[in-house]
Amino acid sequence: MPDFISSILLGLQVAASVDNLFYCLLGVMLGTAIGVLPGVGPIITISLLLPLTFGLPPTGSLILLAGIYYGAAYGGSTTSILLNLPGEASSAVTCLDGHQMARRGRAGSALAIAALGSFFAGTIGTVLIAAAAPAMASVAARFGSAEYAALVFCALVATASIAKGGFIKGIGSGVLGVLMGLAGADVASGVFRFTFGIPELRDGIDFAVLAVGLFAVSEIITTIGSSGKPEVVTTKVGRLWPNAQEFRLAWPAVLRGTALGSFLGVLPGAGLAMSSFSAYMVEKSISRQPDRFGSGAVEGVAAPEAANNAASQTAFIPTLMLGVPGSPVMALFLGALMIQGINPGPSMITNNPDLFWGLVGSMWIGNLMLVILNLPLIGLWVKLLTVPYQWLYLFVLAFASVGVYSIGFSSLQILTLVIFGAIGYVLKRADCSLAMFILGFVLGPMFEENFRRALSLSRGDPMTFLNRPISLTFVVLGIAILLAATTPLVKRGAQEATD
Repeated sequence: MPDFISSILLGLQVAASVDNLFYCLLGVMLGTAIGVLPGVGPIITISLLLPLTFGLPPTGSLILLAGIYYGAAYGGSTTSILLNLPGEASSAVTCLDGHQMARRGRAGSALAIAALGSFFAGTIGTVLIAAAAPAMASVAARFGSAEYAALVFCALVATASIAKGGFIKGIGSGVLGVLMGLAGADVASGVFRFTFGIPELRDGIDFAVLAVGLFAVSEIITTIGSSGKPEVVTTKVGRLWPNAQEFRLAWPAVLRGTALGSFLGVLPGAGLAMSSFSAYMVEKSISRQPDRFGSGAVEGVAAPEAANNAASQTAFIPTLMLGVPGSPVMALFLGALMIQGINPGPSMITNNPDLFWGLVGSMWIGNLMLVILNLPLIGLWVKLLTVPYQWLYLFVLAFASVGVYSIGFSSLQILTLVIFGAIGYVLKRADCSLAMFILGFVLGPMFEENFRRALSLSRGDPMTFLNRPISLTFVVLGIAILLAATTPLVKRGAQEATD
């Protein structure tokens, strides 16, 4: 316990420095603005800001990016409640009851419940990171090459099983990402592969360029021609404090949403949207009056908002402790760590204690900032919705081009940006998962390196993956998920062939 308290105090001390407080404030403000604006999510913004974080101190850059992530999870509630317009997918379920509360003159109560529930959930999520990190680090210290290869296999299969467009398209997107990630020098032989004779590709495809093109540029191409200007509904906010009855209904829902979101945040591929929708369905299923949901139920606001904020915190646990991201945002975060020369994993706490505990401390400070700053600034966030999307995306495109060009000052970077923008657009049109593509790009080289090292250490014996308890568990789990996802497809194909 003394070590735990001293670590928390170290984190708060690092996070409370003037520079890191500024990065935290900037991150949560950007995140809130992003959560408010439909179509401009944390994935696009973090990918855009990656090139600009190269010159920042490692701790400051990660605090900034983390603030954008959980700030966006909070920010989407404002327009969901006031305008029935979710800024983020995870906030869509908040529209169902939040906007109905606003229409009945209880907008202030709905906003306060969302803010307080998010703060409570974020605080619990931060505590879980601090508490779980040392235990998970001790478990992860037992991981060898076979365990890491099996873990990556299981994570990719699990994510593909719930990916947009179905399992087959998910696997296809992931394999394409893996191939892109393998470009450059072979880890064992040093032979160049997938470089097409281009010298600049010998070090591999730049992660920041790929991320910006895949998410930001493809989004711009997709939304070209759309006015993007939402119809603003005039709604009086009213008093910003719930009454006793609303508090009585809200706090159990917040507790259940926090518990569910904290669990789902750790799972690969679950994400914020699944957390918020699952929390809403739980509340509706256990309610004695389920017909209230959809017409202004307090629990329909409290539980989803708590769940998505808790999930946004605990998603950092597998990324930091195992180096395995469970979502595209966490994949971007993992890329930011590697750009800064930091290797995530069980040794991260001992090798970079200031960075790890400073990041944890900043999460609590950032969640406090969200509550203090955002309720008075509701009018400002709604004003952002009046910005025509043509101008907004023009700025995003210019910002992306300058940021990407500044990485290597090469016109090839701009060409690569355009190519991955086109790839992202094609994948979207084909209803394929961009999340699987980026996860394949990040995790593919990790899988190859650990798979080949495990076989090398075992002198080519593939049973090494089954002889070790941890790797055996992940292999069996991955195969079980694979069979569960493909069995319906096989049955459907057999039935069609019979017909």
